Amino acid sequence: MRTRPPAVAGSFYPGDATRLRAEVVHLLAAAAGGAAPKALIAPHAGYIYSGPIAASAFKRVRDFTRVILLGPSHYAWLDGVALPDAQSFATPLGEVPIEAPPGLTRSRAAHEREHSLEVEVPFLQVALGDFRLVPLAVGDAPAAADALDKLWGGPETVVVVSSDLSHYLPYAEAKRADAATAEDIVALRQLHADLACGSAAVNALLEVARKKGLKAELLDLRNSGDTAGDKSRVVGYGAFAFYESGKAMSALSSGGQA
Repeated sequence: MRTRPPAVAGSFYPGDATRLRAEVVHLLAAAAGGAAPKALIAPHAGYIYSGPIAASAFKRVRDFTRVILLGPSHYAWLDGVALPDAQSFATPLGEVPIEAPPGLTRSRAAHEREHSLEVEVPFLQVALGDFRLVPLAVGDAPAAADALDKLWGGPETVVVVSSDLSHYLPYAEAKRADAATAEDIVALRQLHADLACGSAAVNALLEVARKKGLKAELLDLRNSGDTAGDKSRVVGYGAFAFYESGKAMSALSSGGQA
């Protein structure tokens, strides 16, 4: 394929470009600002559920021209990591060119139905305008960490990891579980697979963040019971920012409101 077309436009987010842009602009406007990070974790549910939490991460994205985007492969078994078999990644807001570093596998099956990467792209399109995207479906944490380390780049590059947290627990139980998971992420401790659907991608980032001396900040922690769902069975959402050593102290000492 020349272009990886939208798979969940009209369901996870508006399929009309005007409505989509307006919704993303509204979500970003309602989020608190902060220092630009090197890496982010953001949720990937439908915007009605996780959009406000995702916006708290993407509000900090600016002046980047290259995005490394990692998320779980929900619908296809994947050994390692894979790019789409395409030259660009499309949403209703337009096409984003895909950067294809040598040595990475391509998989149409891992990407053609996958929402975990797609739902993050409209936020990036609104926040950044023009940029190159390296979209990686992740099946294996060690392979993802190796790829991320090699692709890390400099100040032109931001890393975005797509992951939700607990799934289908009662509200109070989910709050406790997700708070513990958030503590682990901020401490750069590896997660058990059942704590987050994107745990392989999250663990890859945590491994590289430890190696490179990054500091993590919790930006938002809620669940579908707080946004648009009932509280009997909820899905958890967290947003996190990761700062390199030179930026970490100023960002974290001001509560991220730099």
